[in-house]
Amino acid sequence: MNDDEWISILMQLRERREPCVLLTVLADKGSVPRNCGTKMVVGREHAYLTIGGGHLEYQCIALARAMLEKHITEPHTEHFNLGARLGQCCGGMTSVLFEPLIQVQPQMTVFGAGHVGQALVALLSTLPCHITWVDERPDLFACAPKGVKTFQAEEPLDAVHAAPAQSYFVVMTHSHPRDLELTEAILKRGDYRYLGLIGSQTKRQRFEYRLAGKGITPDQLSTLRCPVGLPDVKGKLPAEIAVAIAAEIIAVYQAAKVNGG
Repeated sequence: MNDDEWISILMQLRERREPCVLLTVLADKGSVPRNCGTKMVVGREHAYLTIGGGHLEYQCIALARAMLEKHITEPHTEHFNLGARLGQCCGGMTSVLFEPLIQVQPQMTVFGAGHVGQALVALLSTLPCHITWVDERPDLFACAPKGVKTFQAEEPLDAVHAAPAQSYFVVMTHSHPRDLELTEAILKRGDYRYLGLIGSQTKRQRFEYRLAGKGITPDQLSTLRCPVGLPDVKGKLPAEIAVAIAAEIIAVYQAAKVNGG
């Protein structure tokens, strides 16, 4: 392993906004697979480099992924006896430092790739967040910024169900019936951090009437932001509307950080 290879891997994962755990062999005694200072990087789906293979590495990968799953942010050290109990015959002892490198970043799902959707995604892509951009029309994703996950879906509701808890949703498709369907599904999930729906106050009133008929409660409807965007940011151009929506989203996730969410 080159001394700087692990640094390059961490930089690539940071650019892709992927959390990982950096493993470092802190101490070694007797016969061990790798010497002190050896490093390995473990992500949710892939592992990079090696601290020696075998059951030791298998167990370390499992421990690292459990840390990622539980969003553990504090580093800690594990000690291993490389004997029969661990399934290794080296007979030595080693200590491994686990350092989580987790960037807490909101998940945002934008439905609609029209002019406002394109302007909004261009803005959001400059923020520390994960973006899924959903539309039935694949030709509109030609301008998708780097790092944005595009989802050309025959059934956009699949993206609602696939999004993690505490997601941010913005609904702005080319179809009012589709907007209604998506808004209903997100409201019924109830575990979102933000739900914005593009449209006027009149559109909100119409949607509230129809959603109430589908069992959506007034408390649920109170969490819907429509018209979407900070009201102090005026304008009807796509870029102006996008700035208003992005500003509102930033205000929500900064408040969540302050409150520990």
